[in-house]
Amino acid sequence: MPTDVYREAFKLAGTIRDKYLRAVTYAKIGYYMYRAKKPLYKDAFKYALNATASIESPPLMAKALIEVASYLSKVSPSAGKKTFHEAYEVILTFPQPLRDDMLASLFERLLESGLVNDALFYAYEVEDTVKRNDLLLKALHVYLKRGNMRKAYLIVEKIQEEPWKSIGAIETIKEHLKREEFGSAIRVLSEIKSEYWLCEAMKEVAMHLKSSDVPKTTYEKFVDIALGMSVEGSFDVLRSLLIGLAVQGEIKFVMSILKRLPEEQREEILSGIAQSLADKEEQLSHFLDSLEGDEFDKVAHVTMDRLLERQPSEEFVPIVMKIGNRSSEDSVLVKVVRYLSKAGRFSEAWSFAGKVRGNHLRSLAFGSIAVEKLRVGDIDGAIDAALEVKDPKWGSWLLSEILTKILELEAGGKVREDIEEKAKAQRELWKE
Repeated sequence: MPTDVYREAFKLAGTIRDKYLRAVTYAKIGYYMYRAKKPLYKDAFKYALNATASIESPPLMAKALIEVASYLSKVSPSAGKKTFHEAYEVILTFPQPLRDDMLASLFERLLESGLVNDALFYAYEVEDTVKRNDLLLKALHVYLKRGNMRKAYLIVEKIQEEPWKSIGAIETIKEHLKREEFGSAIRVLSEIKSEYWLCEAMKEVAMHLKSSDVPKTTYEKFVDIALGMSVEGSFDVLRSLLIGLAVQGEIKFVMSILKRLPEEQREEILSGIAQSLADKEEQLSHFLDSLEGDEFDKVAHVTMDRLLERQPSEEFVPIVMKIGNRSSEDSVLVKVVRYLSKAGRFSEAWSFAGKVRGNHLRSLAFGSIAVEKLRVGDIDGAIDAALEVKDPKWGSWLLSEILTKILELEAGGKVREDIEEKAKAQRELWKE
C-alpha cells in the first residue's frame, strides 16, 4: 500500500488515456485532496482543466467542463462558477436540440452545487418552452424551500405559459399558507387566470386554513375572493373552496355561506360535498343533519349512489338508516333497501321496502332483498320477498324473475344483480 495514496492516485490518473475520464478523475482527486488538506489539490484541478482543454469533441468538452466545475465549486465557488460559464460558452455553439439539452445538464449541476442564481440565468437561455419552464419550476422549489419569496415571485412572473405559470403560483401560495401569510397568498391567488388551477389552488387553501386553525374571518376573505371570481364565470373555484372546507370539517361555516347562493349553485355544491364526504362517516352524518326538506332528499340520492359504489360497511349502516328514516322519496328508499340487503340487514331492509308506494319501485326494493336472499341460500326468503309486491303486473313479473334466478342457481349459475335493468326493459315493453 503506498505511503501517500493521494500522490499515487495523482500519478496514476496521468496514465488514463481517455481525456474525458482523465479530466474528471483529476477533478475528483483534487476534491478529495482538498478535503484531506493536501496542497497538491490545486495542481490536480489544473491538470483536470488542461485535460479538458485537449478534448477534441465540443460536446464531450462541455460535459467535462460541467463535471470539473461541479467538483471545483465545492473547493472554490468563484472558480467553479467561472468553469461552469466556460461550459456555457461552448454549449452556445451547439445546434438544437443539443444546445437545450446541454443547458439543462448545466442547470441541473449548478442546482446540485447550490448555485441557484447561476442555474436560473442559464435556464432562461433554453429555447424549448417545455424544457425551460420545467427548469424554472425546479429553481422555484429551491427558492421556496429557502424562503426566498422575492426570487420565487420573479420566476412566477417570468413564466408566461400554462400550466407552468399556475403551477408555480400554487406552489408559492402553499408556501405562504405554511407561513400563515394569508394576505400574500390572496395576492398570488388573484393573479391565477386558469379556472382549473384556481380550483386546485382553492383546494390547497381549504386544507391549510383548517390545519392552521385560523379565525373564520380569514375563511371569509377567501370566500369573498371566490364569490368575486364566480361573477366572472369561475363558479367552480367557489365550489372547490367550499367542498374543501366541508371535507376539513367546517360544515357549519359552509352551510352559512351557501345561504348566500342561488338555489342551482347551492344544489351543485351540496352534491359535491356529499360525494366528497362519502368515505368520512362522522362528517357525512353531520352534513346530512344540517339539511332539510327537498335539499335533504336530493343529497340523499347522491349519497346513496356513492355509497352503493363500494362494498357495504357496518360503519355506514347508521347513516343509511338515517337516510331511510328521514326520506319519503321512493327512489331513495329503494337505494336504502339495496344497501341494507347487501349488508345482510334483511329485517331493516324489509321494513324500508314496505314503505315504498309505487309498484315499479316497490318491485325493485323487494327484488333487491330477494336477490341478496338468494346469494345467502335463503330460497324461501327470496320467494317471500317477491310475494310482497301485490300489484298484479309487477308482482307477477318479480316472482317470474326470482323463480328464474332460483332455477339458474340450482343449475350451477350465479345470482346476477340485474333486477333494475330488467324492470326498466319490462316497463318499456308494457308501454308498447
